[in-house]
Order: sequence, then structure tokens, then C-alpha cells
Amino acid sequence: MSRATPVILTNMCLIEDNKGNIVMQIRDPKRYSWSGAALPGGHVEGKESIHDSVVREIYEETGLTIKDPQLVGLKDWHTDQGYRYIVFLYKAGSYSGQLRSSQEGQVLWVNRRDLPQMALAYDMLALLRVFDEPELSEYFYQDKRDGQWQKKFY
Repeated sequence: MSRATPVILTNMCLIEDNKGNIVMQIRDPKRYSWSGAALPGGHVEGKESIHDSVVREIYEETGLTIKDPQLVGLKDWHTDQGYRYIVFLYKAGSYSGQLRSSQEGQVLWVNRRDLPQMALAYDMLALLRVFDEPELSEYFYQDKRDGQWQKKFY
């Protein structure tokens, strides 16, 4: 039996200032199945380190160059097509540049207190627990039951 598993590697970054704000990206529902307000990030390209991918993706999507991003955990699940989908979750509080939107979506600073009133991407509020609670390191979507994901924090 092979231990090899086809994998999709992605990243996501919570960029925060020292005033209680984070960068959110408003994703177009016509372009993305996972639409709504979400943290910016994207796919890891071939032969690219996970670290370099998050720095590149954040720059491409927001215009910000993050410094010293810290890996805080991951989100993962198995797709219906048999892939393991892994999202590496990073935090960054140090950055340079000017915030700008891209073809990926509008980006803006949002006060964290305002997040519950926003049209967020699926499970965004729950996912923030991995960024905020040091005892958590993984948000795992287990197999679907009755069409619903069975979700677990570790």
C-alpha cells in the first residue's frame, strides 16, 4: 500500500496592525466557490517553500510585504476528488507597503469586532480560533455526514 497522497498546498495569513484591525479580502462569488470576506492567501507553487509562498501571495493580493510570518496552524480536509487540501495558517504583525486590491478581490483593514456583521467566507469565524488560541493547531474537516462536514479542532 502506497503512503503517497495527492495534496493541494495553500496558505492564508492574518495580518494585524496594533489597533485591533486585520486585513480582509472580499472574494467575488462569481469567481470563487469560497466567497465572502476571508484572510488573503493562495497556492504554493512548485519547488517554492511554504514561507516564500505566503510572502509572495500576500504581496500579490494586498501590496504588503510581510516580515517574519509565524506559522500558527493549519486547516485541512479531503476533497471529493481524492486530494488532501492543506491550508498553512500564518500570522504577521510586521509589514511594509501600501494596501491595494487585486484581481483576487478588494482588500481592506477591518476591526476584528466588526467581523461577525460581515458576509464572511464559510467558517471564517471558527477558523480564527486557530490564529487566536495557542493550544489549537489544526482545524480538520472530517468526512461528510448527511452532506455536512464533521469539523474538529486539535
